[in-house]
Amino acid sequence: MKGIRVIDLTSVVMGPYCTLMLGDMGADVIKVESPAGDTTRYLGPSKNEGMGSLFLHLNRNKRSITLDLKSEEGRDILYSLIEEADVLVHTLRPKSIDRLGLSYQALKQVNSRLIYCGMYGFSKDGPYGDKPAYDDIIQGASGMAAAQGEMTGTPQYLATVLGDKTAGLVGLSSILAALFSREKSGEGQEIEVPMFETMVSYTMIEHMYGETFSPPIGRTYYSRVTSSYRKPYKTKNGYIGVMIYNDKQWESFFKVSGRNDLKLDKRFSNISVRSKNIDFVYQTVEEIMLTKTTEEWIEILEKGDIPCTRINTPEDLLNDPHLSQVGFFEKVRHPTEGEIRSIKFPVNFGKTTTEVKCFAPNLGEHNEEILKELGIKVGEEKNASL
Repeated sequence: MKGIRVIDLTSVVMGPYCTLMLGDMGADVIKVESPAGDTTRYLGPSKNEGMGSLFLHLNRNKRSITLDLKSEEGRDILYSLIEEADVLVHTLRPKSIDRLGLSYQALKQVNSRLIYCGMYGFSKDGPYGDKPAYDDIIQGASGMAAAQGEMTGTPQYLATVLGDKTAGLVGLSSILAALFSREKSGEGQEIEVPMFETMVSYTMIEHMYGETFSPPIGRTYYSRVTSSYRKPYKTKNGYIGVMIYNDKQWESFFKVSGRNDLKLDKRFSNISVRSKNIDFVYQTVEEIMLTKTTEEWIEILEKGDIPCTRINTPEDLLNDPHLSQVGFFEKVRHPTEGEIRSIKFPVNFGKTTTEVKCFAPNLGEHNEEILKELGIKVGEEKNASL
C-alpha cells in the first residue's frame, strides 16, 4: 500500500485497529489527535505518561499530529491534509462530525477521490444512530453477551474487545475494496461501518439457527457452541482443549481412547445426531478426559489426528515454540519507551511485504514534519490549532 495516505481521526480500539493494519501494509497513516490525545494513551502500564501498553500496540506505523478541530485553524490544516489523502477514517458520532463540518458531503468537495470511512456504534440511518457505544455496549446489544449466557447461566462479555476488533477488520476490508473500486472508476466514496450491525451479522450467522426458516423450525442459538459442556476439559493434572468434529475424527477417538463401545451408542452415530445430543456427547468426553494427564492425552490424540491443544495463558504464548519459530513476538527498541515486545503482522504475503517503519508516536511527535510537508512554516500556525 505504499503511496496511499490515510488520515486517521480515530481513537480507542475499533478505528486504530483498522488503521494499524493499513499502516502495517505500507500506508502512510497520519494520526490526528486532540491536544489531550487518544484516551488509550493512558490505559495500561506505561513507562512514560501517554504511552500505555495498549496504545503502543495499536498505533505503530503512524505519525501523530495534534489539531484542535473545533478551531478554524485546526480544520484548515486538516483540509490541507485531506486534499492529498486517499483515505479518511473517523470514529466520531454523526452529529459531532456534522458540527465540525467534516461530513462526506463537505469533504468530497475538497477531494473527490477520497475514500471516507465513518466507523460508528450504530448506523446513522436508524433510531440508534447518534447513541454512544463501546465494545461492552455492542456485545450486549448484538446478542453476543446473551449467547455467552447460554453457556454460563447469566449474560457474559467475552474477555476481549471482540466488537471493536471485528468492526476494525470489517472497516479494513471495506476500505481495501473501495480503493480497488476507485482504481476502476476514479471516484471516491463514503463507507459506513456500524459496529452494532457488524456484530449482529457476526452473531446471527450461526445463532439465527431455527429462526432462519419461515415459519421457524427451532429456536435461536446453535446448540453445539452454546452447550455448557463446551469448555476446556479437566484432566488429571490440568486442562485440555479437544475438538472432535467429523465422523472420521470420532472413529479415531473411539479407537485411541479405548472406548469402541461408544460406536454402538446411536447418539454418536453421525454429526446430525451428535448435534441433537450435544450435552450428552460433551459430558461423555469430559468424563473420559479425567482419566489421563494433559500430556498423555495430547500424545494419544495427536497420534489419532484429533485436534487438541494445551490451554495456554497469555504468558504461555510469549514462549510458545511455534510462535517463537515464526518470530511472532519480537523485542524492539522504542525511541522513548526502551525495549518493548512487538506483535508481528499475522499475514504472510508472497510478494508484498509488511514492516514496522516506525513505532507508536508520542503525542504530536510529527507536528513539525507534517506541517512542513504541507508547506506551512512552523510558527505560522496559531496555537489554537495545535
